[in-house]
Amino acid sequence: MKLDELTSTLSRVSDTYAKNFSIQRSDDWYLLKIQEELGELTAAFLKLSARARVSGTENLKINLEDEIADVLAMTLLFSKSQGIDPEKAIRNKWFKYLEDDHVLSN
Repeated sequence: MKLDELTSTLSRVSDTYAKNFSIQRSDDWYLLKIQEELGELTAAFLKLSARARVSGTENLKINLEDEIADVLAMTLLFSKSQGIDPEKAIRNKWFKYLEDDHVLSN
């Protein structure tokens, strides 16, 4: 799945979530959700790296994977709300340091 298709699918999930929980999303809501999810990712990593309390029933690796998914999803949704093409932004910011023109043109 391409990034734009992924973002479109994530948007459908987010729309369902907002409808089911009567959440009014705004540009700052997306940014605040990224911050919330980043906190949860940090907590999951601390547990996985034995630097936080863990209940005996948690699957720490799956929890970390879930939180990475949440941070990535919310970042893509925020970029969509701001009219930013994340692939283009990454090419412009990161790939300019590569000398391989093949990577730059894709």
